[in-house]
Amino acid sequence: MRVFTGIQPSGDLHLGNYFGSIKQMVDAQEQNETFAFIANYHAMTSLNDGDRLKELTMQAATDFLALGIDPSRSTFWVQSDVKEVLELYWVLSSFTPMGLLERAHSYKDKTAKGIAANHSLFSYPVLMAADILLFSPDVIPVGKDQIQHVEIARDIAIKFNNEYGEIFKLPEYQVAENVATVPGTDGQKMSKSYGNTVNIFGEEKKQLKTIKKIVTENVPMEAPKEYEECNVYNMAKLFLNENECQLLQERYQRGGEGHGHFKLYLHDVIWEYFRPYREKREYFETHQDEVREILNAGADKARAVASELIEKVRSVTGIKY
Repeated sequence: MRVFTGIQPSGDLHLGNYFGSIKQMVDAQEQNETFAFIANYHAMTSLNDGDRLKELTMQAATDFLALGIDPSRSTFWVQSDVKEVLELYWVLSSFTPMGLLERAHSYKDKTAKGIAANHSLFSYPVLMAADILLFSPDVIPVGKDQIQHVEIARDIAIKFNNEYGEIFKLPEYQVAENVATVPGTDGQKMSKSYGNTVNIFGEEKKQLKTIKKIVTENVPMEAPKEYEECNVYNMAKLFLNENECQLLQERYQRGGEGHGHFKLYLHDVIWEYFRPYREKREYFETHQDEVREILNAGADKARAVASELIEKVRSVTGIKY
């Protein structure tokens, strides 16, 4: 089965990035043909600083490799190194109704937050459809907020296939329900847009300071605590097995500990979980030429797949004459 995902190079990775996408992709490598890319064209919808985009692209590559993307088992590349995606983006634009894009939640949400409305932001789902359809994946691991984009890709593919035959495979989205929405420090979905993230990498003191800001209910220390809606517990359970969750629940119900104790526990759990990934990241951070070699090799593999599909598209649409 071919599994596909991408992530924008938007800065420091947080727990939402990891559990919502990256971990699913790393796990998928075990038994599937996996494709993972850094969506630097997509990042241009909100970033115009060229030097900063270069920096963030390499940072994302370093982070991905540190967190377990294995170039020997996955095709791993930077979006802009496979130009076929832009050609397909334009072709698919001719099969994308305006109404389909006007209903896109992402566009509405971002413009509501004050992001300037422009064509790239509006047509973002078409480029995402090109990313997906170019590589004929079977499954796309996503968070709940990305389901609509996969559905848009399917809608566009169906319109194209109705015109030219079965050129595009219709992918399925896959949501891991227990981690589909990772809570942020304020209880909303963890997102840089909300400023409520807990980063994966960085200084320990800074991470602890962030965790201490997690919003919790005001309950006396000696009183039992409610855990099911507790932001600290719901973040911690992502790292725990069933027995560990049970033990933590008992601590909440027993009373005698404040939320500050649970925040310290959460910090220790997170810090220890990512310890081997931090060590691996230190290696790649000091071997950036090796990272570039991995990306170049991945782009070669990705182009080999993309070129076969784009040739079919060129042929049926008459672009190839």
